[in-house]
Amino acid sequence: MCGIVGAVASRDVAEILIEGLNRLEYRGYDSAGLAIINSSHQIDRIRKAGKVKNLQAEQIETQMNGATGVAHTRWATHGEPTEQNAHPHMSGTKIALVHNGIIENHDALRKQLQLDGYEFTSQTDTEVIVHLIEKEMKHTGRFSEAVKNTIGQLEGAFAFAVLHSDYPDTLLGARQGSPFVIGVGIGENFLASDPLALRQVTDRFIYLENGDFVELNKSSITITDGEGNELQRSVEQLDHMVESVDKGKYRHYMMKEIYEQPRVIFNTFSASIENGLVRNDIFDAAIMQTLAKVDAIQIIACGTSYHAGLVAKYWLEEVAGLPCAIEVASEYRYRKTVVSPNTLFLTISQSGETADTLAALYKAKHSGYLATMVVCNVAASSLVRETDFNLMTQAGPEIGVASTKAFTTQLVSLFLLTITLAKQRSFSQDLERNLVKELQKLPSLIDAVLDLDDEIKKTAEYFADKNHALFLGRGTMYPVAMEGSLKLKEISYIHAEAYPAGELKHGPLALVDADMPVITVAPNNQLLEKLKSNLEEVRARGGELFVFADKSAKVFNEGDCHVIAIPAIHDLLAPILYTVPLQLLSYHVAVLKGTDIDQPRNLAKSVTVE
Repeated sequence: MCGIVGAVASRDVAEILIEGLNRLEYRGYDSAGLAIINSSHQIDRIRKAGKVKNLQAEQIETQMNGATGVAHTRWATHGEPTEQNAHPHMSGTKIALVHNGIIENHDALRKQLQLDGYEFTSQTDTEVIVHLIEKEMKHTGRFSEAVKNTIGQLEGAFAFAVLHSDYPDTLLGARQGSPFVIGVGIGENFLASDPLALRQVTDRFIYLENGDFVELNKSSITITDGEGNELQRSVEQLDHMVESVDKGKYRHYMMKEIYEQPRVIFNTFSASIENGLVRNDIFDAAIMQTLAKVDAIQIIACGTSYHAGLVAKYWLEEVAGLPCAIEVASEYRYRKTVVSPNTLFLTISQSGETADTLAALYKAKHSGYLATMVVCNVAASSLVRETDFNLMTQAGPEIGVASTKAFTTQLVSLFLLTITLAKQRSFSQDLERNLVKELQKLPSLIDAVLDLDDEIKKTAEYFADKNHALFLGRGTMYPVAMEGSLKLKEISYIHAEAYPAGELKHGPLALVDADMPVITVAPNNQLLEKLKSNLEEVRARGGELFVFADKSAKVFNEGDCHVIAIPAIHDLLAPILYTVPLQLLSYHVAVLKGTDIDQPRNLAKSVTVE
């Protein structure tokens, strides 16, 4: 979940590395550091706790520069977020290393290195790698051989970049489990954990695979496997990397991304619709033949993507008539599973690099599934490359850690998949036309919800002094309540829980009082009257209700019940629309609380470790 940038060039790379860290700060912002080989062939290093701006200020003050360097922004796993634990880590004065991932056998390695006389200055697992390299240098005398020998001793997931002051024109790197790319330049080359970090210097990338070892010089790139065999990896040119990732007129990325939803939702479905129907060639012929064989679906995801999968389960069973199971990836990967015949294994991930989801996919490949599929927002990600076929969202870059537009575009993609699977079976074309027509209304309906922003902002004032909240929903609205609860706790640090409204009487009612706001989503569907009964149970216990309700639902704004009217929408698509006001509510509560909205404490955007 950390961000890595490395460069070997004929020019000063300090500003390139710092800019790369700024672009990667969504991956971690506990601390940051920079190491550069200077003109005297010595390593200069600076590290700072906190955000990249702290590091940048010191780099400007010290005028540290050089043509080969590595940089890192950290999300803490082993050790507190202090300057002492910040990367790059060094062994002696000649080797500096940055690392993303977790070394699972670090404790045993540390004890052996301490017996060998090495002193540790940090609590990190990363420091064992750099000391091992220094130890191996004593035996081999060759930088690349020392690094390769070290890799063979490591257990776990990692991507690392390392430099040595005796080899000032060389940058070495390795990948096992954590994402890593080479940026291909002219007379210069780069390493990074995400192409986003390097788009200011190149649009050509090589995506490293597990087991790859890379040696970079200014004008050469050599990739080998664990046996030393040279590998050929294709260079991919990314033509669509120029979409703006600055905040524009908005105070925070999160608000910008909330307001982008009408456009990106349209972009996600528009190419898949023709003449009022979902195109029959949304996938190629071979994939469509595979989908026709699907008898069941297993969904695996984490966090917000898991909530999208919960909604999709309702759709797939109701519309496509397919049994669907869903499980959190971190649980699925470690238990014995039984796979029904002709089951499609479907993963959902915004980044395509989610460690637990990737591990679940690797397990699925040997478990007898009919095929594997991913719904994802990043075309060049590990999940997309490792999966049989994919369905891409069109959310564009999402910088705010709390996902908004990535979630709603996932839902749109899953809705399109549901219709596609239904069409492989018995499905009325009239019903398809009606659903597509309703889908096409979504952007304008979301615009109407965004027009409620001032009203939602006023509602947020009720939460300014609250420490707990309860979210309720029924049917597909229960996953929406879960997502609303997650957003509130992520960015405002208010403890929030979500429950199916029908479960109130089985425990949660014990929590309800005047200090526990209860937030409910209430579209006008077949469960509305049941939901109203649940709301009365809350009012009878002195609870204060905040209800996002269909205009025709007849939920009245009175006393301790605060109602915000939401435009009418088809029941199946209500989860997408009703998510948006909960995003706005969470955002405005967080503003009032004064928290760091785009980079909330203890979290990172791309979860590339267990």
